[in-house]
Formats: sequence, C-alpha cells, structure tokens
Amino acid sequence: MRMGGRLQDMMKLCCELSADQQIQTTVKGSGKGAAAAGGLAFAGGLVGGPLGIAVGGAVGGLLGCWLTSGQFKPLPQVIMEFSPHQQQQLYTDLVAILGDIQWSDLAQLTALVMANSSLKQQLTAALLGYVSKELHARVHYVD
Repeated sequence: MRMGGRLQDMMKLCCELSADQQIQTTVKGSGKGAAAAGGLAFAGGLVGGPLGIAVGGAVGGLLGCWLTSGQFKPLPQVIMEFSPHQQQQLYTDLVAILGDIQWSDLAQLTALVMANSSLKQQLTAALLGYVSKELHARVHYVD
C-alpha cells in the first residue's frame, strides 16, 4: 500500500476514534469569550464593587457565549481540515504508537485498534495531545 493510502487510513481512523467518543474542539474564539467575561467582570468591579463583578461577569459570560457560538467543531471535521503537513506530523506520532502492527486497509486497521482498548486509548490520547498542542484547541466531550 502506498504511503498516501496509509496516511488517509490513519486520518479516517482518527475520525472514527473521535466520533466514537463524541469529541469536539474549540480552535478559535475561546480566548475572545474568556476575555469578554473577564473584562466585563473587571469593569463591573471598578464601577460597582462586588455586585458589579457579579453583574459584569454574568453579562461578560453571555457576551462570550455569543462571540464563540458556532466555534465548536466535531473533531472529525477538524481532522479532515488538517493541512498535509499536519496530517504527516500526526501520522508519524500515531505510527510510533502502533509499532510493528501492519494493516492492509482501513477496515482492518479500525478493527485492530477498536479491539485493543489500550491501543485505542493511547492513540486517542496522542490525537488529543496533538490537537491541543499544535492547534491550541480545547477539547471536550459531548454529553
């Protein structure tokens, strides 16, 4: 199998792992929301003391929520938007975890990983670590 096919298998496996656990990310905008909440709480405190902090924080929280609405993306969508360089970096990290495990197609790779909870957990942790570190994204699970 050519390298590109193996790389695409790995990206699709990452999509499967993150969809299986319903993981979403916030790639951009979370800083704006936090700044709005904190800034208005601070301003409220200057103007109204402790009560102003509470009111400013509540208004800032609502503003932050509005600023970041629509910013949460399912992790599979984020993975499919990776640049070729990002895909290659992630692929290299994950292949190191797989070690000498060989696969012939996506179905076989998925079956091998899903049947081994330790391997599944290691790959998921590496994926989330990559997304957090390289994209500065926040990761959360959908309830």
